[in-house]
Amino acid sequence: MTTTHPAEKHGAHGAHSGHNLTGMVIFLLSESVIFLAFFAGYAVLKMSSPIWLPEGVEGLEVREPLINTIVLVSSSFVAWFAETRLHRKQLWAFRAVWLLTMAMGTYFVIGQAIEWRHLAFGLGSGVFGSTFYLLTGFHGLHVITGILLMALMLWRSFRPGNYDGGEAGVTSVSLFWHFVDVIWVVLFLLIYVWQ
Repeated sequence: MTTTHPAEKHGAHGAHSGHNLTGMVIFLLSESVIFLAFFAGYAVLKMSSPIWLPEGVEGLEVREPLINTIVLVSSSFVAWFAETRLHRKQLWAFRAVWLLTMAMGTYFVIGQAIEWRHLAFGLGSGVFGSTFYLLTGFHGLHVITGILLMALMLWRSFRPGNYDGGEAGVTSVSLFWHFVDVIWVVLFLLIYVWQ
């Protein structure tokens, strides 16, 4: 008498979806440690530097970064809404809302690039300049990575039967996106609010 392993009943693809999510959670925890080290380093440097801002710079403009922050944080809710459409097997609605999330992330990256271009200081402008560009640049790299991962999930959504084994890929990318948004909120408070 032969018995069928549960993984064989549901297909190998679905059998490992939990492992994919576990891997993403472990990855995000490791990324959290890196960002926490950056946050702590920024705070220590700021509190110990007698002159923090570069010469001629009185502070950072907050209005445009705040708009970018609102767009990025709102994109997390849009990504969640896209996931709900996918759970209901409404593929075209998922694709449209997922694409909107990507557009919001792209808006944030472009906004950050415009801000960088108009700043009165550069990477070599003291401790503040180097930490500002390091933190915002490292985060921006994560946003770009998130957009690329979303593009991959969007492309895969057109493959017939792609979600027969589960939606772990979209869930993992969505978790990454929420993480990136939370990190930006902390960065915004550190850099733009605590001046």
